Amino acid sequence: MRFLSMIRIDESRGQAPSETLMADMGRLIDELTRSGQLVSTAGLRPSAEGVRVRLQRGGRLATTDGPFTEAKEVIGGYAILEAASMAEAVELTRRFLRVHGDDWDLECEVRQLDGPEFGCQP
Repeated sequence: MRFLSMIRIDESRGQAPSETLMADMGRLIDELTRSGQLVSTAGLRPSAEGVRVRLQRGGRLATTDGPFTEAKEVIGGYAILEAASMAEAVELTRRFLRVHGDDWDLECEVRQLDGPEFGCQP
């Protein structure tokens, strides 16, 4: 089964990863990619560079340029995980969060991808 782990960050903190964190993260990403547990991962550019597109009632489309000041936390990155269960996907996400150490305040949301191509049955 495949799961999407989305990391939520508070952009107002302006926290940047250290060289040590980047090296530790690189080793974890390499390990999980080799084992087949990590399908894809990436960080996201700041919300100030993003655009939200919304479909409103009546079929009207609206766009809003970032930054999105009403949002305290935004999605800062993602990982697509291959796991046998939600519990395994959560443990992989915990490993990712633990790499960050004690200086970060982060949250990840883990959700199973839906559809037969991802191991889910209707």
